[in-house]
Amino acid sequence: MPLRCEIKIDEQSLSALGPGGTMTGKSSRAGRAARKRKRKREGCIQSASLCHQLQYVRLMKFLHQRGFTSTLLQPALFTNTGRGLQTLKTIKPGQLIISLPESCLLTTSTVLDSYLGPHIKSWTPRPSPLLALCVFLVCERHKGEASDWFPYIDVLPDTYTCPAYFTDDVMAVLPASVRRRALEQREAVREIHSSNKDFFRSLQPILNQPTEEVLTYEALRWAWCSVNTRSVFMSQPPNTYLPGEDNYALAPFLDLLNHRPDVQVKASFNSATRCYEIRSVSGTLRRQQAFINYGSHDNQRLLLEYGFVASANPHSVVYVDTDLLCDVLRGDRSLDPKIKFLRENSFLHNLTVSSEGPSWRLMTALRLLSLPQTLYHQWKAVLLGQEVCDERQQWSVQTAKTLCQRLLQDTHMALDKISSLLQECEQPVREQLDVVESLRQDERCILGSCLQALERSEKQGDNLLSV
Repeated sequence: MPLRCEIKIDEQSLSALGPGGTMTGKSSRAGRAARKRKRKREGCIQSASLCHQLQYVRLMKFLHQRGFTSTLLQPALFTNTGRGLQTLKTIKPGQLIISLPESCLLTTSTVLDSYLGPHIKSWTPRPSPLLALCVFLVCERHKGEASDWFPYIDVLPDTYTCPAYFTDDVMAVLPASVRRRALEQREAVREIHSSNKDFFRSLQPILNQPTEEVLTYEALRWAWCSVNTRSVFMSQPPNTYLPGEDNYALAPFLDLLNHRPDVQVKASFNSATRCYEIRSVSGTLRRQQAFINYGSHDNQRLLLEYGFVASANPHSVVYVDTDLLCDVLRGDRSLDPKIKFLRENSFLHNLTVSSEGPSWRLMTALRLLSLPQTLYHQWKAVLLGQEVCDERQQWSVQTAKTLCQRLLQDTHMALDKISSLLQECEQPVREQLDVVESLRQDERCILGSCLQALERSEKQGDNLLSV
């Protein structure tokens, strides 16, 4: 699905927007800073249509030739989200807003039916569906305007703000729980490239330049992020040429839809109409941005998978990892067997805090950690929900506060470092840092609210169970 933060708002374009979000062709008398303050005060979200730009004219022509018609939505630039889709008419609850014909979708069937098909079918070991799509995208991008898919590839971002692109400096300011998975993602893409060089060389007959100059790591990374961040789920029939699950589909135009956590839509491939369809559940007013919902993802997941952070995300949490737990409790001589017991019972994952307080899983783990080894016979019962004495409950709440304070300290240090890096970095790194900064600011708010909830609990003597 679409990657946000890929297009920065063009001040010149937006300065020509009138009060209703339409182009006036006149610049405002107020300065840029004044306009920004005014928009912030009024909470006004402005938009500028993109449908007359050559890129989008070509995209719509390409899609219309393949049977797609759209009368409800148009590409537009929004002050709060960047590029998205704007409604031309009021969309009613239950109304179909996009019906994209199968011929417009880029799937592995597209790849196997192309000039790449014979090379993939004759190669062993069989490439994965993801690799096949990535190689096709790289080859088509290399062909430029000669590519049938050029109108679509031309509107894809040149770079992404997901971890595969992150520099070491950006990695270093991520929360510890995110950093490990971010490094794994970056290394996974490197591994895909390094382990398939023989396959890439086999494609030399279809390329007009050496394969090592076309199928570079940078090119594969771009393609991998394009598929990972923008594809919709669409199960393909099994075939003998591409092993494993094959459920990727790139959906031009449709993938311009932005994510919003509180929006409900129904999205699926309709086997009767042979179209991928998006149907609104609650409707959208005219001239507003239409949204889609990728799922109930917290902001760490959104950053890792899609490269953006959602504001006012009700699913946002902060994760407490095992290393932090062990560091805070390193004076406990029986810590190792307790951690081992929690791991064996799958209780070291998804230990989180939210704005409302610590999660039930985190408080349950802390209650177990409050017990001495002499009460080993009670450990299992505590994991199943058995209460502990007031003294151990108080210890658990105090430890939760210590964890939040440590996480908050780390967040403040990271934000200071980000502020310093932003003063000296170039644009691509700046965009990466902007996303991480948004995550860190979100987590700062969550941790502050969680500490307040814990302090209220201590004052009121509540047996904190939280969410």
